[in-house]
Amino acid sequence: MTVLPETVARQIIADHQRHPRHTGPLSGVQGVTLDNPGCGDQVTVWADVQEGRIAGLTFTGQGCAISQSSASLMTVALTGKTVPEAHALAGQFRAMVMGEAPGDPQLGDLLALSGVSRLHARRKCALLAWRALERTLGTSSAPA
Repeated sequence: MTVLPETVARQIIADHQRHPRHTGPLSGVQGVTLDNPGCGDQVTVWADVQEGRIAGLTFTGQGCAISQSSASLMTVALTGKTVPEAHALAGQFRAMVMGEAPGDPQLGDLLALSGVSRLHARRKCALLAWRALERTLGTSSAPA
């Protein structure tokens, strides 16, 4: 299991919350909006898939540091990946957040969110953008 030092994890989460990457709608692409009514998080995800590869992946949203940094980290990790690669990484991330599997080094900076597995109420926050992505890509393997 790969774990980032807690201070590094906090720095990554704070940086992505304060300076989110890949934000705003993508022209000509339908976004998917999801809410987490339990805490008020909301996110919209746009995925531009060209020839089986995620050419563009953006989001907008509001909510806690976990939901917003997770969305930002997701856009960085998955932009340029093929759809199957994105699904595989999403599955690894989901398993880590749900406490079903240890963090895999392939997750890179997404490992910063590994501590969410101990915070049951925050799991939905971390998975919100990922659920929207799955719907955008046409599948729904992430938990509700």
